[in-house]
Amino acid sequence: MLGKDLFVGTLNDVYGEFLGDKQRRILSAYYDEDLSLTEISENEGITRQAVLDSIKRTTAKLYALEKKCGYAKKFSELKRLSDFAKNGDKKALSQIIDIIDDL
Repeated sequence: MLGKDLFVGTLNDVYGEFLGDKQRRILSAYYDEDLSLTEISENEGITRQAVLDSIKRTTAKLYALEKKCGYAKKFSELKRLSDFAKNGDKKALSQIIDIIDDL
C-alpha cells in the first residue's frame, strides 16, 4: 500500500502545470480528494495498478522538479516568515526579501 506523503499535494500545487492533465487529475484525486486507488481507477477507466504506477511516477517527477528548483520549500519558508513579519520582526522581513531576491 502507498503511504500518503502530504508534501506531494504542495508539490502538485507548485509544479502541477508541468504535468499532463491525467497525471495532475490522478494526483489531485488521491491527495486532495482523498479517493482510493480503486475509486480513481474506476473514474479514469484504468487499472488500480496503473493508478498506483502513475502516482509513483508523477511523485518522482515532482520531487525531481523540487530538487532542481526548490520553489515549494521557498514558498513554505515565505509563508512561515510572513507571520513573524506581520508582527514587526524586521529580521523576518529581511529574510523574505533575501528569498525573493534569490528567485
